[in-house]
Amino acid sequence: MKILKQILRTGIVTEPLSSDVREAIKEAGAGLDEVIRKRFRGSLAIRHVDAGSCNGCELEIHAINNPIYNCESFGIHFTASPRFADMLLVTGPVTRNMEIALSRTYAATPPPKLVVAAGDCGCNGGIFGESYASLGGIDKVIPVDVYIPGCPPTPTALLRGILLAVGSRYPGL
Repeated sequence: MKILKQILRTGIVTEPLSSDVREAIKEAGAGLDEVIRKRFRGSLAIRHVDAGSCNGCELEIHAINNPIYNCESFGIHFTASPRFADMLLVTGPVTRNMEIALSRTYAATPPPKLVVAAGDCGCNGGIFGESYASLGGIDKVIPVDVYIPGCPPTPTALLRGILLAVGSRYPGL
């Protein structure tokens, strides 16, 4: 009860979104909702894979799950198993230790597979590049359908990238 009273006393402390960001979310969300309803029967299951990132992209991915961006309202949910996933959302440069795990995750995902590389590191290796510990971008290990640049990409960019991936694989929906 003490914590509940403190929450009620504090109120909402998040900063409101600007109107242009709010409109961009509504626009991307409407497109996602339409395509997901038609192609995926109302639900797009995403398996997130961290292939060696600094966790900046993960913070933004978690943000699309919060009440402000609310990806669940567009039919997007995250799953723990690649066997139930429609899409792999991969972040970070592929470290040599994660190469086999990423390949196995891709193999376990049922077809048709959508792969989205999020962040500069996922796209091309970012600041880590190719080295003794890093293979570089995601496409060095598995095929990628859509790249979402940014360090880290904003939640709106992530939603637009997911829409682009679904729309590019299933044009005309």
